[in-house]
Amino acid sequence: MVYHPQDRAGREIAPAGETIAAIATATGRAGVGILRVSGPAVEAIARALLGRVPLPRRALLRDFLDSSGEPIDQGIALYFPRPHSFTGESVLELQGHGGPVVLDLLLQRVLELDARLARPGEFSERAFLNGKLDLVQAEAVADLIDAGTAAAARLAGRTLRGRLSERVGDLVEGLIRLRLYVESAIDFPEEEIDFLSNGKVSADLQSIIGDLDRLYTATNTGRLLREGMTLVIAGRPNAGKSSLLNALAGEDTAIVTAQPGTTRDLVRERIQLDGMPLHVIDTAGLRDSDDPVEREGVRRARGEMAQADLILWVYDAEADPHNLGLQGEELAEGAPLTLVRNKIDRLGQAAGLWEGEAGVEVALSAKTGEGMDLLRRHLRESVGYGGEASGEFIARRRHLDALERARAHLVQGGQVLAQECAGELLAEELRLAQRALGEITGEFSADDLLGRIFASFCIGK
Repeated sequence: MVYHPQDRAGREIAPAGETIAAIATATGRAGVGILRVSGPAVEAIARALLGRVPLPRRALLRDFLDSSGEPIDQGIALYFPRPHSFTGESVLELQGHGGPVVLDLLLQRVLELDARLARPGEFSERAFLNGKLDLVQAEAVADLIDAGTAAAARLAGRTLRGRLSERVGDLVEGLIRLRLYVESAIDFPEEEIDFLSNGKVSADLQSIIGDLDRLYTATNTGRLLREGMTLVIAGRPNAGKSSLLNALAGEDTAIVTAQPGTTRDLVRERIQLDGMPLHVIDTAGLRDSDDPVEREGVRRARGEMAQADLILWVYDAEADPHNLGLQGEELAEGAPLTLVRNKIDRLGQAAGLWEGEAGVEVALSAKTGEGMDLLRRHLRESVGYGGEASGEFIARRRHLDALERARAHLVQGGQVLAQECAGELLAEELRLAQRALGEITGEFSADDLLGRIFASFCIGK
C-alpha cells in the first residue's frame, strides 16, 4: 500500500516540482549560519552532501562535502520527511558556521544538486499551499520577525498560534448556519410559517454583526500595534508643535525657535508609547504665505492630515479660544481630532483633559512637561491600548478591509430583509460576506494577492 501524505483538510500533498534552497540567517558574520532546503530532491541532496540521509528529526554532526568530496564546512544536519515539516515537503536544514563566504559556498553546492534559489517567502508560501498554515498564520511569521516591540512580538506569536483564525472561523460558522436557515426557508415556500419574518433571522444577523464589530475593534488595535499609530501634529505657526514633538520623543528632534514658520517640511519621528509604536509627524504651520518653500510645506502638511490616525491640533493658550485656526481647514468629516491647548505655563493654568464641542481637549505645557501624562493616556485610550498586556493578535490593513466589506454585505442583507423580505437577496449577501471573511484566512484568495503577501517576506522564510 502506497502512503500519500495529506494536509489538515485531508487533501493529498503532492511533491512540488522544484526543490528550493536559501540561507535562512541574516547576512553577515555570525557564530552559526543556517541553510534551508525544501522539496522532492532533499533526500538526493542529503546523500550527495552528507553521504547519507539523516534519521528524521535527529541532529547529525557531519562534514558538508563539495563535488570532489572535500569538506566545505562541518556542522549539524536536520532532516524532516514530508509531510511532517514546516512546508509539508521534505526539508533539510544545515547548521554550519556563519561566515558569508562559507555559507555562499554551501548554497552554491546545493544549487548544483538540482535545487534553485527560493523566492522571498516561498517556504511560508509552500506551508500555506500545503495546508500547514492558513494565510493569517503565514503573515504572522513575517510579523513576528519584523516586530518592533515586545507587545507586537507577543501578539504576532498569538496570531501564529491561530487566535485570529479562530475568531474569523467562529464568524464564518455563524454565517453558514444562518445561510442554511435562510436557504431552507427559500426552498420550502409552501410552509405555513414564514421563517424569514419570524424575527429569528434578523436577530441572528444582528448578533453576527455585533460579533464582527468586536472583532474589527480588536483587529484595528492589532494593526496599530503592527504598523504603528500615525499621529500628525498640526496647527498655526508658533503654536508649539515642534516642542510637543520633542516632548513626546523625549529628545530635541525638531528645531524650536520663537520665529514663526521655523518648520517648513515634515519632521518624522518613530517612538514607543508603553510598547505601542507611534509615527509622529510634525508639520509646517498652516497659514497663507508668499514663500514657495513654506507653501509646499503647508501642502504636505494637509496631505498628512488627510491620512492620519489622529490629528493633534495645537494652539497657543493665549490665543482667542474662538479662533483656534481651524476655520478654513478642510478636515474630512469625522476626522480624528484632539485639541491641544499648549503653553499653559505662561498663564499659570492647570493641566487638564475634557470633552469639548470639537472633541477631546488637553491643556498642557510642552516646555515644562505638565499635562504630557494626560496626553499620553489619551493616545493609549484613543486606540483601546492598555499596555503590554492588552490586545489579542497582530493584524494587517487587508484584514480590516475584508471585515469592512463583510459588514457592508451583512448590513445590506439586513436592509433587503426588512424592506422586501427577499430571501434570495439576503442569501446572496450572506454568501458574499462569507467570501470576504474567507479572504482573511486564504480560503478565497486571488493569486496576485498571494504573490504580493509572500513577496514581502524574508528570503529563507
